[in-house]
Amino acid sequence: MKIKVKKIHPEAKIPSYAHPGDAGFDVHACEDLVLNPGERKLVTTGLAFEIPDGFVALVWDKSGLAKNHGITNLAGVIDSGFRGESNVLLYNISDKPFTIEKGNKIAQILIKRVERAEFEEADELSDTSRGAGGWGSTGIK
Repeated sequence: MKIKVKKIHPEAKIPSYAHPGDAGFDVHACEDLVLNPGERKLVTTGLAFEIPDGFVALVWDKSGLAKNHGITNLAGVIDSGFRGESNVLLYNISDKPFTIEKGNKIAQILIKRVERAEFEEADELSDTSRGAGGWGSTGIK
């Protein structure tokens, strides 16, 4: 599969896979900033993607940033019809400020096939062993 990538900013880095067989490709910050504890910021990548119809790009944490620095990602869906700059919303759940520099890896993106659902209103739904059991229904409180 080929994905067209447009550089919105000249200093943007074209994404790449770090290792053969990786599911996600890395995207990089296109700006310097400090993310303080409990703060969330939209970090520019300087890139726009042309995701093929029938696919979606899902933005995920870089596991090392999450584990080592408490930096996580929020709101990570890039639809196939979107052609604007794909930025990354990062959130600092740690108790220390975290510095991001231009060129740092900030997230990974997975390309996934999607199905379009048809919705049918129903008066009843089929029975299952779980039924309507939701939060905590598996015994974990």
